[in-house]
Amino acid sequence: MASIPIGIAGRAAVGFGRKLTGADREEVDAELAAKAAEQLFTVLGELKGGAMKLGQALSVMEAAVPEEFAEPYREALTKLQAEAPPMPTKTVYRVLDQQLGTRWRSRFQDFEAEPIASASIGQVHRAQWSDGRTVAVKVQYPGADEALRADLKTLSRFVGIMSSVMPGTDVKAVLDELSARTNEELDYRIETENQRAFAKAYADDPDFVIPKVVAGAPKVAVTEWLDGPSYASIITGGTREQRDRAGMLLALFNFTAPKRAGMLHADPHPGNFKLLEDGRMGILDFGAAARLPDGLPPELGRMVRLARDQRFDELTALLYQWGFVLPGRSVTHAEIRNYLRPFTDPLHSESFHFTRKWLQSVAGRATDISSAEFKTGISLNMPAKYLMIFRVLLGSVGICAQLDAEAPYMGILTEWMPGYAEVPDPVQVEEPQRSGTSGSTTDE
Repeated sequence: MASIPIGIAGRAAVGFGRKLTGADREEVDAELAAKAAEQLFTVLGELKGGAMKLGQALSVMEAAVPEEFAEPYREALTKLQAEAPPMPTKTVYRVLDQQLGTRWRSRFQDFEAEPIASASIGQVHRAQWSDGRTVAVKVQYPGADEALRADLKTLSRFVGIMSSVMPGTDVKAVLDELSARTNEELDYRIETENQRAFAKAYADDPDFVIPKVVAGAPKVAVTEWLDGPSYASIITGGTREQRDRAGMLLALFNFTAPKRAGMLHADPHPGNFKLLEDGRMGILDFGAAARLPDGLPPELGRMVRLARDQRFDELTALLYQWGFVLPGRSVTHAEIRNYLRPFTDPLHSESFHFTRKWLQSVAGRATDISSAEFKTGISLNMPAKYLMIFRVLLGSVGICAQLDAEAPYMGILTEWMPGYAEVPDPVQVEEPQRSGTSGSTTDE
């Protein structure tokens, strides 16, 4: 990790010298940015563990980064979703021996030694199960548990460097959340339990496919194979129809899952979602899940309704009541109105078009330290019970902006978000009426 700032500083010095000798400034800056991005991918990819998980989390919100900074890092961070350097084949076989028994080969008709995807704490191999089904075999890297915890501790010292790569993202908050979910994601038995619950809730659904679990162990998970382009490939080359449908289904899945499965899929990055040929959405990787046995908290629906109706005085009172304002700080409803108004654009039309330009505009105002919105933002708080929910919803907004998707998001929200319909309409005050007999007025 120390090589990142050292490398950036060294290349900057060389670039400065080249500029002094007459080299084109824009060409030098572009070359430096591309080399920094490549170094970032190499370091985060080789470290895997927490470093790579951070890269995956950052990649979701790259659409919020201004274009002059984003392009070199976009490709490097997107690689981290499924293209990390793999572990040696003999290491894979050793893990399978330990987790499935030394006769694990008898459970497969075929097993491809070369991984088809390499992620933060494990990699995926295509295989054929004994009954002929094509399956995905997820194998955890040896020592991933100790490495992940060590990586997250080390990464906390590099928040400043990571923030310079993704200036529109609160990197520290992302790291804190990743640390809190570490233990659950390291035990694949928890992941397969989550996946079974989702698969049951969405069995035979016309819009969604959850692969069934075939076998599981603490460090190995075997699930049915799922064909189809990932959201990452749709972002780079999908048709308008694919983009819009992918965005719509992502929103529908996130709002229906808490009610149908009692959980929220909490690892929103494009590598975890597919759009199948029949138009259904396929969902992968259930290691991170927010348990919501009672569904989404209804207070969130009430807040959305008040924001849509621009009743910011009532909304501000609820923010205080539910702990969204830091102790000892104060905000006015006018400040909340100005802070939230850019975020509420999708609430004011039945269909909304999420674009990078829109997200960059919203993030720019909220993160500009000289703006009034930034000063309001530092007085606000994210209570722990809502952290995972907001991560998923904001991550999904980032993916929709990457997709350049347009869909009837408001209809999905109003149908599936508890509390939204419970907010009473504003009390209507009758105008004074004139008396028709005496010519005088009477207050009613």
